[in-house]
Amino acid sequence: MLSRVLIALSLCLGLAAASGATAQTAAAKATVDAAKSQGIVGEQGDGFLGLVTGSASPAVRAAVAEINAGRIQVYKNIAVKTGVSEIAAGQATAVQIIDRLAPGAYYKPLGGAWTRK
Repeated sequence: MLSRVLIALSLCLGLAAASGATAQTAAAKATVDAAKSQGIVGEQGDGFLGLVTGSASPAVRAAVAEINAGRIQVYKNIAVKTGVSEIAAGQATAVQIIDRLAPGAYYKPLGGAWTRK
């Protein structure tokens, strides 16, 4: 059963990524990418972006909020299509995102602290 859920999630996550389903603007992505490279923003184990430093400019905060809002919609869609919770969809996505992070990027596993890859 668990393997079927993981396979379904993987297929939906791949489709979401391929279709650009996160509904983010190029400006928000560029802002977040720059903040990630500076160690200000990182990926969290719940599938959302977070502030590593706890503080950031209003532009970075707005970009993070925009991208996270898009991710919420993707996780809702995945949950409907696969029958899993939105939380499970976000966590499954986080595993894939964190696995693909560039060296030096920050991530925060569930229940853990910010870690540099």
